[in-house]
Amino acid sequence: MVAIFTDVRKYPQNIMSILSIILLVPVAVIALLLILAMFMKKTHYVRREITINAPVRKVFEFIKLLKNQDKFNKWARTDPDRNWTYKGTDGTKGFMIAWSGNKSAGEGEKEIMELIENKRVATQIRFVRPMKISADVIMETRSLSPDETSLALINTGTMPYPMNLFIPMAEKKYPADMDESLQLLKKILEQPVPGI
Repeated sequence: MVAIFTDVRKYPQNIMSILSIILLVPVAVIALLLILAMFMKKTHYVRREITINAPVRKVFEFIKLLKNQDKFNKWARTDPDRNWTYKGTDGTKGFMIAWSGNKSAGEGEKEIMELIENKRVATQIRFVRPMKISADVIMETRSLSPDETSLALINTGTMPYPMNLFIPMAEKKYPADMDESLQLLKKILEQPVPGI
């Protein structure tokens, strides 16, 4: 034990060199990522589409209500016990839904920005936590036949530097989550819904 300790004391410069490398590598990696982010795109865009065996009016009347999105949207269902607040009339421009939930759900609000009857519902989602960020979530409907509707779900937005580093990861993860939401929506809408 004494011999080992003595050996270590003989080579303090080597130890300092090793410690310097251990400390400098993470700093260099972070610096490299920050430089890389300067040249990366700052806008993400993901579009998914599904065909629903239901009339376009039935599909649109369901999706235009933000309260219905809790029934099929994977992200909205991450915390069933979150606190919800509402402002305005659901299914109309300016209606806002806000939430505060667990770590997965975070805190934020979603607002209807545009409604084009039987064609388009454009919303903006604004997160407060875990980080301040916003995105546009758009649903577009197109009648394929009297009993068949094409529904597109679009998620797009801008991530400021250096958060834009996460865009490739988001564009890789979002499609699976959006497809899962659309499949559940299809299942809901292909069953009879009273009043629609």
